[in-house]
Amino acid sequence: MNEAENRQKVIVRTSIIGIAANIVLSAFKAFVGFATNSIAVTLDAVNNLSDALSSVITIVGAKLSNKLPDKKHPLGYGRIEYLSAMVVAAIVLYAGGTSAVESVKKIIHPEIADYSTVSLVIIASAVVVKLVLGKFVKRQGERVNSGALVASGADALFDAILSLSVLASAIVFILTGISLEAYVGLVISGFIIKSGIGMLIETLDDILGKRADGDLVKKIKALLTEEPQVRGAYDVILNNYGPDKFLGSVHLELPDTMTVEEVDVLTRRVQARVLKETGVILTGVGVYSHNTKNDEAAKIRSNVLKLVKEHPWALQLHGFYVNIEDRTMRFDVVMNFEIKPQEGLDILHKEISEAYPDYDLHIAADIDAS
Repeated sequence: MNEAENRQKVIVRTSIIGIAANIVLSAFKAFVGFATNSIAVTLDAVNNLSDALSSVITIVGAKLSNKLPDKKHPLGYGRIEYLSAMVVAAIVLYAGGTSAVESVKKIIHPEIADYSTVSLVIIASAVVVKLVLGKFVKRQGERVNSGALVASGADALFDAILSLSVLASAIVFILTGISLEAYVGLVISGFIIKSGIGMLIETLDDILGKRADGDLVKKIKALLTEEPQVRGAYDVILNNYGPDKFLGSVHLELPDTMTVEEVDVLTRRVQARVLKETGVILTGVGVYSHNTKNDEAAKIRSNVLKLVKEHPWALQLHGFYVNIEDRTMRFDVVMNFEIKPQEGLDILHKEISEAYPDYDLHIAADIDAS
């Protein structure tokens, strides 16, 4: 069984456990809610039912995302998991909105709940079950890098807190006769809505494209710079096509004495190693050359670097190469998001032209992508 199949198996198995637990909890809570006339318990049951439906969608998403690439979708179907997560978020938002409406109705037209010992035991048991289930699902999600499972696990842990609040309101009513039912239900609704919005924003970030994981980028750069000829690795761009499915590109700074054949051999070697140790497919490896034949070039680079680093928005200079005979100089500058790229280029071009007026400058702006 390959890694993708094993990952899918873990997601499906964990989701089935979550479905079974949530259906059982929902049935018991619904029974208690109707029997005791408790809006808070009833809404808690609705929340559990939405969790079960979310797990069903997670299974469907995992199955579809593992389809093999085809002519229409040559990079596979991995991003379906993000779409399924959006559906889950929509369900959670709907459940939260519906719950809020029902809670407000109960505040306007209050009804007194009638708790029994059995109902309190069921609610208390639900708290324990949700705690255990939440920790299990979240741990499995982290193990296979499934955002949907991690979110489900976190949601289950949060549900345990909500169920605990329901239990607390029931105890308060029994001891004091003060009914907090509808207000607790409204609070539960608010947290459900907040959870749905959080899930939606996180999924949209994945679809839009967010900054690559810093540890993964560092590992890729470390692997590349272990090669003796590689002076530096820059401009790592990772395109995500589903959890753990990355296609990437990078620029390597190599000596200006290397032949095309040597660069080709090196490129193929590092691509194979990065794929083996990180799972990232480097589809593009660009090359910067650095001066090795002229001491004056090193001095110029040092001076230019000093000028660039005087600006806090200039994070890095790389790809520097100067041709003393032709009087040309080229390099890239990584800028943060506090300055417009063209504005930064104009400032640097003016300052470096004043320092080296007889040189033809070619400065490229790079974004802080990783």
